[in-house]
Amino acid sequence: MTTSTSPIVPFDDSRPADLSDRFRGVRTLTLDLVAPLSDADATVQSMDDASPAKWHLAHTSWFFETFVLRDHVPGYEAFDPNYAFLFNSYYEAEGARHARPRRGMLTRPSLDEIRAYRAHVDAAVQAALPTLGNEALDLVELGLNHEQQHQELLLTDILHLFAQNPLHPAVWPAVPMASVKTALLEWIEGPTGQVEIGHAGEGFAFDCEGPRHAVLLTPYALASRPVTNGEWAAFIADGGYGDPRHWLSDGWAWVKAEGISAPLYWQQDEDGGWMQFGLDGLRSVDPAAPVTHVSLYEADAYASWAGARLPTEQEWEAVATAHDPASGNQLDRAGPVRPRADAAAAMFGNVWQWTGSAYRPYPGFRAAEGAVGEYNGKFMSGQFVLRGSSCATPRGSVRPSYRNFFYPHQRWQFTGLRLAKDLS
Repeated sequence: MTTSTSPIVPFDDSRPADLSDRFRGVRTLTLDLVAPLSDADATVQSMDDASPAKWHLAHTSWFFETFVLRDHVPGYEAFDPNYAFLFNSYYEAEGARHARPRRGMLTRPSLDEIRAYRAHVDAAVQAALPTLGNEALDLVELGLNHEQQHQELLLTDILHLFAQNPLHPAVWPAVPMASVKTALLEWIEGPTGQVEIGHAGEGFAFDCEGPRHAVLLTPYALASRPVTNGEWAAFIADGGYGDPRHWLSDGWAWVKAEGISAPLYWQQDEDGGWMQFGLDGLRSVDPAAPVTHVSLYEADAYASWAGARLPTEQEWEAVATAHDPASGNQLDRAGPVRPRADAAAAMFGNVWQWTGSAYRPYPGFRAAEGAVGEYNGKFMSGQFVLRGSSCATPRGSVRPSYRNFFYPHQRWQFTGLRLAKDLS
């Protein structure tokens, strides 16, 4: 049984019989996502916040090799001792590592060599699974969920990379989608008074999702769907990006310094219409689809312009527990990924939704000792929480208690917003 300081929320010691199958499935999907890429595609790094696809493939393997095989399988020998330096991400307890902004300089090892590394680690983990104790099995669970996070990062990093190419290359062919009218925006009154939030019960959750605790909520309502592209275009047309009244001070400084005038990946055509670049190439903006790739600063400014506000993460979770987290368009295969207008009303499955809540620990939170304790806790400073899931989110990361988090200026993820308002 795990302890209260584990990076995994404690759950029953009995293990699902299909752990080996799930391990194989998660690892295979990552390879499938990279299959359309050349070695060059998988090597280049487009900005400091993004990582090359090849690095994602290797880092997720290093995680299993280090925390499961090295620490829990007697006699295991590292595939290549140099890989610990190359593919550690931020674990100070694991020693020196290659600088993050220079990951794109790693032309060697090759993509094929990284695939061979993954195959080696996969075979060793599969062979060890029947003999692993509960502590090691907890780490396998953590590793699978960790890799699912990297699957989403992998897609958004590829998107950012391909967006730098003036040829607008598509990773996957475009799939025609039926035109859908924008759903009527309604207001959902949420639970008030003392409400409990945070993960509880069996099943995996990251440490930052707990402990479960009580919060006090005053009357409020959440919009029945996220803000759409069409609504965002109206914000642009009304001069929203040029009106300082709606912007936080840091946000206004960011807009002016960076010359921001639209969501990331939006551009105007010769006729003044809006186009958007995605993993399936350049296409016209769908007015009914939820707006994506906006920062916390932009989301907060839009909410002010609309006469509303962003929800707190406590309000969002209280409302979301009444919805089915399995709905939406979560990633479960390698193929075109983009928000869908026909799922715009779902709490889950299209866009991560900015909240007005800082990413800070819940009451009673304690990080685990050792390297795995660095997984979430040390990032609880200067970032904001997003809730829900996006069109690129694997199913394993879809639950009401999940806390995503990014800095307020970041927007290369599938990030959008849902409005909230106070009720008298």
